[in-house]
Amino acid sequence: MPHRPHRRGEPAAAGAERGAAAPSPRAIEERDSVLHSWCVPAEWDAPTIVGGRGARLITADGREILDFSSLAECSNLGHQHPAVVRAIRAQAERLCFVTSAWGAAPRAALARALLERSGFHGGRVFFTLGGADANEHAVKFARQARGLPRGLVVTRERSYHGASYACMAWSGDARVAAASDPAAHGSVKVPPPYAYRCPFGTNDEAECGRRAAAAVAEALDRHGPAQVAAVLMEPDAGSNGIVPPDSYWPALRAATRARGVYLIADEVMSAFGRCGEWFAWQRHGEAGRPDLMTLAKGLTGAHLPLGAVVLSAKVAGRLEHAMLHTGLTYCGHPLACAAGLAALDAYADEGLIERARRLGGQMYTMLQDLRRRMPCVGEVRGGRGLFAVLELVRDRATRAPLAPWPQTPAALRTLVARGLAAGVSFAVRGNLVLLAPPLVIGEHELADALALLERLLRECVADEVREEAR
Repeated sequence: MPHRPHRRGEPAAAGAERGAAAPSPRAIEERDSVLHSWCVPAEWDAPTIVGGRGARLITADGREILDFSSLAECSNLGHQHPAVVRAIRAQAERLCFVTSAWGAAPRAALARALLERSGFHGGRVFFTLGGADANEHAVKFARQARGLPRGLVVTRERSYHGASYACMAWSGDARVAAASDPAAHGSVKVPPPYAYRCPFGTNDEAECGRRAAAAVAEALDRHGPAQVAAVLMEPDAGSNGIVPPDSYWPALRAATRARGVYLIADEVMSAFGRCGEWFAWQRHGEAGRPDLMTLAKGLTGAHLPLGAVVLSAKVAGRLEHAMLHTGLTYCGHPLACAAGLAALDAYADEGLIERARRLGGQMYTMLQDLRRRMPCVGEVRGGRGLFAVLELVRDRATRAPLAPWPQTPAALRTLVARGLAAGVSFAVRGNLVLLAPPLVIGEHELADALALLERLLRECVADEVREEAR
């Protein structure tokens, strides 16, 4: 199957029109021996990738595919970044592994670099294996620091924080609702800052953001701030396709701070240039600073698995003399931390955060032009970095969706397949096209991919809508 987009694994959709050759013997062997995430096992038939360079993947049959979603929105540095590969190789020759019961130079150096980049001076970093366990540990630390072992966790409807049982319970993801138990994990849900379809009935984007933040404050007051350990939210990009208005995050921060409740920023997808800053909350300056933030994906540019929880000095101070009843055998793995340190250097040395901001603005302008030409594009969101969302509709005036959320319409499954056949991997979810190319993508590659996207929208979506209207 074509690349399955996600924010930690969302599927493009099974059963898409393939637009490519029949599965190779190698792909059949993998399908019959491996369980892959977010797919129907019997329908998996993706190309085998044998290499990569820049924003492109190389298949076993020699084709190049332009990766327009950074795989799972994680390969921010592109593929096989030479500096990161060198760092992994050098670290492997010195020391592959030692547990966190022992010191490791790359672990300490990466923690120090993260604290400096985020301005969490005097804080601490706990390393995990990925995004879901980073979110679980952030909540665990918040509960311990607040003295609330079973403290409530306020999250948003239509959100995604991971596929572990706790993270599924905290997420507002309809696909896993039947398998999760929000009550058992202390989950309290509030409406999202979804300005295009505002749950508060306003057409004003800024007002929708303020009302969504007020809904968090109301939930805290209703349950009692003394019973709530944390508010866990994505400050910007997420696979749910909601980009909060600028009015939202500072108001949310003010509401949690006034009530003494910790704010956890889930930056697993939005950090490291994806939204035009090192960390998305920095767009709002000190008014947006959370108490804890979680990282993964771009932390190593996806060269090796690594996640992290960054704790403020205040939260870390409350844990300083307490036993931490938690552990991961591979937390702070020296190889992964060496990759993370090299990744941070690459972002800085190559000016990729600033480049993402500049190219993201260009991409947003091109997408707005596309929207004017394509009535099936209801709204374009993003523009802060190399992340954008197209929400597709049957009727722009009524905003009628192509399919009920989170169902992915057949037209978009076809679009993904034809894009892959044309050499570009697009990511879709529901009625959304999620655009998150590597920060190293060439400007001509960006323009060519958007031109292809417009053609595919015309072929796959606009024609289908016209046909149904007859």
